[in-house]
Amino acid sequence: MQHLQETRTRCPYCAATLDVLLDPTDTGENYIEDCQVCCKPITFVVSDLGGGQLGLAVYSENEAF
Repeated sequence: MQHLQETRTRCPYCAATLDVLLDPTDTGENYIEDCQVCCKPITFVVSDLGGGQLGLAVYSENEAF
């Protein structure tokens, strides 16, 4: 069973620090959540870094990825 992994990132709009739970089943997926502070939509991209570690990239709605 794969477990959720907690990571910290910053909002690409307001730079607020956000704690995010990553689900290994989301690897390779893009999803959108609103910032808890400024309410703007953030695109989250989860990747597999190997060794059971997950990576996270965040983008504003105007950034290409």
